[in-house]
Amino acid sequence: MNEKEWAASIAEKIMKKVTISAERSKDKVPFMTINGLFDDWTDRISWWTNGFYAGQLWQLYHAYGVEQFKTVAETIEKKLDGSLMSYQGMDHDSGFKWLLTSVANYKLTGKEESRNRALLAAANLAGRFNLAGKFIRAWNEWNPGDESNAGWAIIDCMMNLPLLYWAAEQTRDPRFSQIAMAHADTAMRTFVRENGSVAHIVRFDPVTGEMIDTLGGQGMGVGSSWTRGQAWAVYGFALSYRHTKKEAYLETAKKVGRYFANSVPESGFVPVDFCQDASLDWEDSTAAAIAACGMLEIEQYVEGEEKEFFHEAAMKLLITLAEKRCNFSRDTDNILEKCSSRYQEENHNYSLIYGDYYFTEAILKLCDKELFLW
Repeated sequence: MNEKEWAASIAEKIMKKVTISAERSKDKVPFMTINGLFDDWTDRISWWTNGFYAGQLWQLYHAYGVEQFKTVAETIEKKLDGSLMSYQGMDHDSGFKWLLTSVANYKLTGKEESRNRALLAAANLAGRFNLAGKFIRAWNEWNPGDESNAGWAIIDCMMNLPLLYWAAEQTRDPRFSQIAMAHADTAMRTFVRENGSVAHIVRFDPVTGEMIDTLGGQGMGVGSSWTRGQAWAVYGFALSYRHTKKEAYLETAKKVGRYFANSVPESGFVPVDFCQDASLDWEDSTAAAIAACGMLEIEQYVEGEEKEFFHEAAMKLLITLAEKRCNFSRDTDNILEKCSSRYQEENHNYSLIYGDYYFTEAILKLCDKELFLW
């Protein structure tokens, strides 16, 4: 069986499983599974992951044409209006929510209401730009009396910039792409370390724009290497290159991508933080799936040994996931297993919906059936 046949066989397993889970979950906005079945975050509709199930469904609808996938995805998109109309519900993660719902819908159906939703979300994301520091602010206010986080930026935002690139193309207004590139330039300068690892959070003075320091965020601590943050950087900088053709973005994506690939243990299982103690069995399969997508993206723009390096690195991650970290039973809803949200949490090694999304996207890339949403 060659690589394409292997990917097609995995894609078929995903499609058949999701056909069953979508019927069970047609009114849900999943985040994780409880006893193998999706939970429902409809009552927490502004949560950053709430577009990923719809995104997976749109990917599979594009690939296989199952009408049920479209119906459930549109239901989630309409529920997200509750976030779109909430000031506190809007933050730096608008790309995750509306690229995978409204932009997907618009690309496949041409629905103007979906385009309108995505443009409203893009305008809000652009409005988070700090002119002095040239960064997009992360999150919103903490509890009254707590330290302000108005000067915080996070590496995750690199994956939300494509919403701004899309808006620039749609409106022919360069402000959107100018803001995206300004943030990407700041992220290159302040997040990426010499060895290719990245910080999760960078603090700036929100008035002067001066960089203050970095924070450990969802990783092990200051100076460590939180693997999902590494993956956001690999894919995020590659996508900024795709949209702008600025060589520095591609070079940064390759630098971070090499660091990621060279840090993966021989087992192929990706830890929560590359700096964590080897005795810990805490994994993050979502980081593996996201990084694989990023490396397959980088592969398109390089030649020779570089092309081979990134392709083989992506395949190592995907084969390990498919053979050892996927659950294709139709009695359960999740696909990926052994995911973690952050290092500093009580529990690890469970399922997370965005892991399923990125694994599905990567497999469909290999099948030439992907709906490009970034």
